[in-house]
Amino acid sequence: MDAVLIMVLAFAGYIIAYRLYGQFVGKKIFKLTMKNKTPAQEFEDGVDYVPTKKGIIFGHHFTSIAGTGPIVGPAIGVIWGWLPALIWVVVGSIVMGAVHDFSALVMSLRNQGKSISEIAAQYISKRIRFAFFLIVFIELWLFLAILGMIIAVIFSMYPEAVFPVWMEIPIAVLLGWAIYKRQVGVTGVTVLAVTAMYITVVLGHFLPINMPAIGAMPNTGSWTIILFIYAFVASTLPVTTLLQPRDYINAWQLLIAMGLLVLGVFVSAFNGLEIAAPAIQVSPEGAPSMWPFLFITIACGAISGFHAVVASGTTAKQVANEDDAMFVGYGSMLMEGALAVLVIVATAAGIGLAARGEVGALTGIAKWSEHYASWGAASGLAAKVGAFVEGSANMISYLGIPKFLGLIIMGVFVASFAGTSLDTTTRLQRYVIQELLGANRVGASESKNFFTNKYGATILALLTAGLLAFSTGVDGKGALALWPLFGANNQTLAALALFTASVYLKEHGGKSYLVTLLPAVFMLFMTLWALIENEAGYVAGGKVLLGMINLVIIVIVVFVAVESIRALSRKELKSVSAEA
Repeated sequence: MDAVLIMVLAFAGYIIAYRLYGQFVGKKIFKLTMKNKTPAQEFEDGVDYVPTKKGIIFGHHFTSIAGTGPIVGPAIGVIWGWLPALIWVVVGSIVMGAVHDFSALVMSLRNQGKSISEIAAQYISKRIRFAFFLIVFIELWLFLAILGMIIAVIFSMYPEAVFPVWMEIPIAVLLGWAIYKRQVGVTGVTVLAVTAMYITVVLGHFLPINMPAIGAMPNTGSWTIILFIYAFVASTLPVTTLLQPRDYINAWQLLIAMGLLVLGVFVSAFNGLEIAAPAIQVSPEGAPSMWPFLFITIACGAISGFHAVVASGTTAKQVANEDDAMFVGYGSMLMEGALAVLVIVATAAGIGLAARGEVGALTGIAKWSEHYASWGAASGLAAKVGAFVEGSANMISYLGIPKFLGLIIMGVFVASFAGTSLDTTTRLQRYVIQELLGANRVGASESKNFFTNKYGATILALLTAGLLAFSTGVDGKGALALWPLFGANNQTLAALALFTASVYLKEHGGKSYLVTLLPAVFMLFMTLWALIENEAGYVAGGKVLLGMINLVIIVIVVFVAVESIRALSRKELKSVSAEA
């Protein structure tokens, strides 16, 4: 029953936190008001700036920030034990992650939908504009490479998941067409879309798609190339054509998957579900040290700089009124924390449970150790993601869902969420490249310069990500090799976004900026520590490319941190744009 207790207490904590701390931050600190005109209303263009209903934008935002982060991060982080992973996810998401996401969204809403990089340049100093853009570019560069490899690994492990994942595309396009072009009622068409999606999941069992290796390139390499071609098409279409409706139905997929997992935990608790993972495991074989790497390995489930990029990159262009920012920004982060808790339960307890009717299967600590004997056990990332998929399938088998179908449902779930993040990340990287090269946010797609044109910028984004993916290896080990570097950069970006929010809040008076400053200091300390350890490891291992990327991040972090401290220490604060 320990797994049930963990889940119930964590969920109760999130509900209380939203009602108390979330409302305090939203109403008392940021003073939300419907009087402010949002960028979606001011710059509505039907492509990027689209006023959207609160429920739909919540689904789009949540699936964009979630992706595989709250799955992969906790699935890896459990290697240090379930207890530190759980504490970091619950506490971190309430007092750090949700505040971070919400503040980034509100700042962008009040600054014409500008990116977090532009906002930092406005409130801290113009000198950091290029540095901040560069660290965001590196963040998205790393994440694109990892996402392509993660989906490729899932397709390789679970070929039955391939058909339903690709069929989500026409289903989403038809959903968007029905809602926006034909004005069909959202409820009815949503039921049809979600039903069709799960029909394809069942069909996937009968239509497995195995990608063959091509010469020396593994099948994961072929899938990565195909996925990047898809990302180019999807990220250059209007958001209402594919991105928004696909994220919306994936939000329903998430709710259904989470519902199955919650029920699975309760029912399987009466059928032998016990925590198999150790509570604390300080020094797993081949793994980096728990301190500070736990805090950068588990990112999206606790706090993630990527969320600030999403909030200020796509979400701020679609929020219809400022009051919705509380539900969309703070609420979605807590929902992501709840997903991370379920991942911890699945990888700490579900993986050690025999599925209903399964005889002679390896169980308990022996089964857990098969996936977590070392950092690189069973091909690295594949084992960690597989632990979540199999653990989840084991638990929901006690709901009467055969394990083979449970594996497909969860495999599709992971791959679909990675796919939505791949779409969004590609679009965000396009925005960054366009802004970095001087294109205007509104009308940038009409620029005559190839690399500020939306097609040229997208090609550049995907080519650089592809080069990184193939240079580190497009199998599970390559993705796992990039994860600590991505995590350090990601959490550093979170710290810098919180510093920006602190300067913003101080400019508007009072000591309320402490709600963002204290988390900023903690995250900066942890990530700089991780970056320094990363650099030592890359130098010792002769990993020149990763070492160079890591060193650039360190230099940028120190520079932006110094600029932030200088801005906070000014006696009279006013935005840089106001000074001009």
